[in-house]
Amino acid sequence: MSAALPLSLRAYRLATACFRPFAGLLLDKRQRRGKEDASRRPERLGIAGRPRPEGRLAWLHGASVGEAITLLPLAEKLAAEGYRILMTTGTVTSAALMAERLPAGAIHQFVPLDVPAFVRRFLTHWRPDLACFLESELWPGMIMEIKAAGIPLALVNGRMSPRSFARWSRVPGTSTALLGRFDLIAAQSEDDGRRFATLGAPRVVVTGNLKFDAPLPPADPAALQALKQAVADRPLWLAAATHDGEEALAGDVHAAHKDRFPGLLTLIVPRHPDRGAAIAGALREKGLTVALRSEGGALEARPDVYVANTVGEMGLFYRLARIVFVGKSLIGKGGQNPIEPVKLGAAVLHGPHVQNFITAYGALDAADGAVVVNSAEDLSAAVARLLADPAEVERLAGGGASAIAALSGALERTLSALLPLGARLP
Repeated sequence: MSAALPLSLRAYRLATACFRPFAGLLLDKRQRRGKEDASRRPERLGIAGRPRPEGRLAWLHGASVGEAITLLPLAEKLAAEGYRILMTTGTVTSAALMAERLPAGAIHQFVPLDVPAFVRRFLTHWRPDLACFLESELWPGMIMEIKAAGIPLALVNGRMSPRSFARWSRVPGTSTALLGRFDLIAAQSEDDGRRFATLGAPRVVVTGNLKFDAPLPPADPAALQALKQAVADRPLWLAAATHDGEEALAGDVHAAHKDRFPGLLTLIVPRHPDRGAAIAGALREKGLTVALRSEGGALEARPDVYVANTVGEMGLFYRLARIVFVGKSLIGKGGQNPIEPVKLGAAVLHGPHVQNFITAYGALDAADGAVVVNSAEDLSAAVARLLADPAEVERLAGGGASAIAALSGALERTLSALLPLGARLP
């Protein structure tokens, strides 16, 4: 098979093979930054941390927390069809979350580095009967080794942005060689499907976006009740999944309106919790009082801003706030997932940069079920308007919920497309 590969993929395979002796240095660096679990580092080298279970095994891979959560309902459906489940991710936070939320009997492992020897070691141990990657996870070495081993391979919830399409179009031989190794690509939209097919994918079906069928983030009832009691009747809004720069804007919104809305509380849940202390410091420099959840900061002390820089608690804050700005959309590019806050009854605000969830935001905006804010001034005005008008919050929340409900069903369509890939297996 290697002789038929284009020069680019042969060069990639050679480069990653040569990288093997230096893998430990990379993992050392990542471990110092808190990005590797020291006790499970061998998994990144393809050394299994668990025995392979008996029976048919489906391997599902998503990059991090959001992707793994998206795959959970599919994991449950495949388990009900008789598959054992192996879930791989690449981050410490996703591993911690999967330990709590994977279906009974499922196994989590860290995905091996994309080095031929590591991937072969991983595949030799686990011998998956079906491999499913999520969205845009196109690791060339892994794809080549999976197909060399004769394992059915699918890309589910497939997403191909116009920008990525333009890049892949410049190397048509490479794109055809990679995408041609997928037995199935289940695309999120007609546009995604056309892009994959144009780039050489032999079998593409449009199944919709699995995120519309993803489970809601859980919330501990006792913790939620404690937060509600601490908040009492304070007016509040939430800046969720924020990226660098958006927290400062949230602080400016608070400062602009705290006199008009006495007791105003601004909640911030950063996309990367390790930035919590820096966010709190910057907001304090603006003269705001800040409580940091990771340090036991108490809402009872009535801070101006509460920074919830913890992992796995988004469900608490989406249930607490009725006004939610979804981040990486005003500063940054791509936007974060608006589906969860909408399903939990929030009125959503978002910036113009929402390419990563274009279908969801398009449906919300078309149904007048969200508010687009194109600037810091827009955000400030929209927050003030919604704080002053509970009826408008209810109208937006209702319109958003209807728009999102109409887009569900991708889970069953994806499962129907996947099952024939393993039908020949005993």
